[in-house]
Amino acid sequence: MVAVVLVGHGSRLPYNREVVEKLAEYVEEMGDFEAVEVGFMEFSEPSIQEAVKRAAESGADRIVVVPVFLAHGVHTKRDIPRMLGLEPDWEEDHGHDHDHGHHHHHDHHREYEPVDVDAEIVYTEPIGADRRIAEIILDRIKEALEE
Repeated sequence: MVAVVLVGHGSRLPYNREVVEKLAEYVEEMGDFEAVEVGFMEFSEPSIQEAVKRAAESGADRIVVVPVFLAHGVHTKRDIPRMLGLEPDWEEDHGHDHDHGHHHHHDHHREYEPVDVDAEIVYTEPIGADRRIAEIILDRIKEALEE
């Protein structure tokens, strides 16, 4: 039995949360999963770990975690894998520290505390460059030109 966790970045503003929750509704409607939960890197609740625990409580033995990010970055390569108790692909010694200085707004107390559940965690790639995204971009361009 499979459950899904969609991971968003989180924001102090409501929009990020609303988009990720709406995507979760669509995944739930379109897929056939035990549960579809949402979790956030920072600022928004629930945390990624809480969302994974909820997914495990649904009785799933596999939890597929999907980062709802367009591209890989320090969060998808390092922070989220650590929260999931997986080996990160990206450590501090890869020269990323200089870029991390502006990111001190994190909720550090929850950032790297790995979740502990009785289910296999499968972590996917981010959304990436996909022709379906380009179709949405073209829709937005058409809408803007029609205004």
